Amino acid sequence: MEIDKTTLADLLMFNNVEETSVFNKLDLCSTTHGSEQLRINFATAFKTRDEIVDVQQTLQLIIKKQAAWPTQISNGTVMVVEKFFDSPISLIPSHPSVMETYSYKLLHGPDFALVTYSVKHCFDFIKGFKVLLNLFSSETVPATLKKVLSSIEQIIHKEQFKIVENHQSCDELSNAQKLKLAHFIRYGFKHSMLDLVVLYAKIDAWYGMAMAVKKYDLVFPQFVQNNDPVIETKGLYHLLVQEPVAYDVMLNQKTNFLFLTGANMAGKSTFIKSVGAAVFLAHVGMGVPAKEMKLTLFDGLLSNINVSDNITKGESYFYNEVHRIKNTIIKLSDGKKWLILIDELFKGTNVQDAMKCSSTVIEGLLKIRNSLFILSTHLYEIGEGLKKYSNIDFKYFETSVINDQLQFSYHLKDGISNDRLGYLILKREGVVDMLEKI
Repeated sequence: MEIDKTTLADLLMFNNVEETSVFNKLDLCSTTHGSEQLRINFATAFKTRDEIVDVQQTLQLIIKKQAAWPTQISNGTVMVVEKFFDSPISLIPSHPSVMETYSYKLLHGPDFALVTYSVKHCFDFIKGFKVLLNLFSSETVPATLKKVLSSIEQIIHKEQFKIVENHQSCDELSNAQKLKLAHFIRYGFKHSMLDLVVLYAKIDAWYGMAMAVKKYDLVFPQFVQNNDPVIETKGLYHLLVQEPVAYDVMLNQKTNFLFLTGANMAGKSTFIKSVGAAVFLAHVGMGVPAKEMKLTLFDGLLSNINVSDNITKGESYFYNEVHRIKNTIIKLSDGKKWLILIDELFKGTNVQDAMKCSSTVIEGLLKIRNSLFILSTHLYEIGEGLKKYSNIDFKYFETSVINDQLQFSYHLKDGISNDRLGYLILKREGVVDMLEKI
């Protein structure tokens, strides 16, 4: 699925403030390299159903095997393994006798300490891989995971690692055995060891995804075969909302355009981001925050949410809004399935101009039936003229005022909102009183 950096930012997938990003919340990897690989996974949405299902099955299998997951490989283990090859040390003897081992320890004390410390972590690293291979040996393994496991097996299938199979920990080895193993790893296995670091990052990224699915009780969406785009969800919510209100969403060819209205803070932007984030997570093989979700494979996801001006180029906010819409229309002309998310069209111009521009754009987009659209607006007045189109669905978020206090239900309702609460918010925050006292 095609997606650009602007859309990823709009959906809060990767945020500069890491604690508010979806990625950061779902990153439960055990190693730094695993987190780096997870970021790559999340930045690359799949284009085929088979690729997505393969990752889903991999995560399900990891969840099933979690209780027996190898504990030998930690972030510290990986760091020591990598640093072992960069550390300047005296030549390690290849087949040391007891006397040679004693001499190396006596004459190269600091080096001996570093080697024995490092080889312990290397031992654990290889041991962890052997546990992993044994863990999945009796299972029908998805193709992607099978490829990684096969690569691991080919690399560690060495006579020199029989010693790892025959002992539970490196502490059981003599100093001579430790030096012999260290010699082989440092001088004869460097590139293969670093390849294993990369392969474990792939597995750890899937492990982190699987643990997030389990921790947050996410569900794996079902991808349906359909020539026309479909999104059906029950109990959908946004991961970053502490006490979310769930939504049911249905978009298809019959009603492929959702026209969303409601007052400020009523929940429009959160709803749009919830749908977009779920669709994106589905396309990377991840579970989604919902009770259930069905959807077709999308060719692209594009948002128009946080548009800004560009002072250095002399571009106004409105100009950039128009440019983003223009790019959207260009994308839609390819005839593929797109999900288009638009939050508050044309905020950068006056109300009358915004109404005319919005109506023109919406009526044009309504002609496109092979993509799905969610558009929010304050301009409820334009809704009446759009009711003649059969493929538009009108929803709104209701706001109540009780004793001059705003009450938000965050529940979607059928129809068009005509709430105008800006002045009430201005008054509630004391701005009106402050101005009167000037």
